[in-house]
Amino acid sequence: MPRLLLPLLRLCSLLILLGLGALPAAPVQARNAPAESQVAAPITEVSLSSLPAEARRTLSLIRQGGPFPHAKDGVVFGNREKLLPRQRRGHYTEYTVETPGARNRGARRIVVGGDPRTSPEVYYSDDHYQSFKRIRE
Repeated sequence: MPRLLLPLLRLCSLLILLGLGALPAAPVQARNAPAESQVAAPITEVSLSSLPAEARRTLSLIRQGGPFPHAKDGVVFGNREKLLPRQRRGHYTEYTVETPGARNRGARRIVVGGDPRTSPEVYYSDDHYQSFKRIRE
């Protein structure tokens, strides 16, 4: 077995010298820089009056502290999509905006940062968190 080791090492050395062992370097990304696919688009603003009536009713319920029609209303929104400003876990809560004709909760949501009754940080999504608009009350 040791007789084969020396020729094998020579072959590996030769391949490396010929460039067969060299691979193109992978692009280096800055350690804290997000990948292009993770860069959030700027959040636009929308006036409360321009939202559907169901969204205005949901925000009114949020400001009153409920009661809410869905068990998942008021649960923590994890911001896994990273489209909203980064905050500690538990900062955002989500609420269902009724969708007429939908058999389930639908795709529309309001997400609130901080105290839902008073926070000015309120966002609307009509495409199940693919995009957000900040609500201007």
